[in-house]
Amino acid sequence: MAGNGHRGWLRPEWLSLDRGPLFPTLLLLPSAVLLGGLLAFPLVLGVLLGFKDATIGSEGSFVGLENYRYLLTDPVFRITAFNTALYTLVTVLFKLALGLGLALILNQRFAGYRFWRSVLLLPYVVPTVLSAFAWWWILDPQFSFISWALVKVGLLHQKINFLGNATLARSSLMVANVWRGIPFFTVGYLAGLQAIPKELHEAAAIDGASAWQIFWRITWMLLLPLTTILTIFSAIFTFTDLQLLWTITRGGPANATHLFVTLAYQRAIPGGALGEGAAIAGFTLPFLALLAWGALDALRRQE
Repeated sequence: MAGNGHRGWLRPEWLSLDRGPLFPTLLLLPSAVLLGGLLAFPLVLGVLLGFKDATIGSEGSFVGLENYRYLLTDPVFRITAFNTALYTLVTVLFKLALGLGLALILNQRFAGYRFWRSVLLLPYVVPTVLSAFAWWWILDPQFSFISWALVKVGLLHQKINFLGNATLARSSLMVANVWRGIPFFTVGYLAGLQAIPKELHEAAAIDGASAWQIFWRITWMLLLPLTTILTIFSAIFTFTDLQLLWTITRGGPANATHLFVTLAYQRAIPGGALGEGAAIAGFTLPFLALLAWGALDALRRQE
C-alpha cells in the first residue's frame, strides 16, 4: 500500500518536459530566485530593521515596537499620514476623471487622432526625474513662467512662491502627479472602450436611449471592472511616489509635503536613523498589501 501510494505521488508524467510541471517550473525558477533576492529578501530585512534602533554604521539592538510607538507621537509623522491620504485620494480621482474624458475623446475618429494618442504618452514615458526637474523649474519662485505670465498680463503684482507655501506646494505637487499619471488611465480606458462591441451602442440608440444613458448604463458598467484595476494600481504608484516629491520639494516647506516614502527616506538615508526609517516604511505595508490583494482579486474577477 505504501509503495502504491509513493508511486501515485511520484508520477512519471510529472517529470515529463511535455506534459508535467517540471519544465514550466524550471523556466520560472530563475525569475523566482531573482525576485526573491531583489524584493523578498530586502523586504524581510527592512521589516526586521524596523524593530531595531539601527543607525548608519551600527547594527543597533532589538527595541521591539519602540520605533512605532515613537512615530505615533511624532507630529511630523501625523502630518505625513494626512498628506499621504490626501495626496493619493485627490490625485487618483482627478486622474480617473480626466483619463476617462480623454479616452472618450481619443476613441473618436478625427483628423490627427493617431498623433494625439502618441503625444498623450509623453508624460508617462519621460523619466520621472526629468519631468520633476521641469516642474521644479515651472514652480520656481524666481523663474516660473506661470508667475511671469500672470504678472505680465497684470493679474498679479508679484511672483507666486508655489513651493514656499504649504497649501500651494501640496496643490502644485498634485497637479504634477496628475499630469504624469493621466496617460495610465487614458490608455487603459481607451483599450477598454475599443473592446466594447459597437452593436450594443447602436441597439441602445435605436431603442431611444440618450447619449448619457448609453454611457452610464452600457459603457460605464462595462468599464467598471477595468476602473477597479486601474484605480488600485494607480493608488499603489501614487502611494509610493518618491522621485517626484523628493526632486521638487524634499518634503518641504516645513514637512508640509512629506509622504510616507519621502519621510522614510529622509530619516533613514540623510538622517542615518535606519530603524526609524524602516518603521515608517513598515506602516505602509498593510495598506500596500491590501491594495495588492484588491488588484489581484479584480484581475481574477476580470478573467
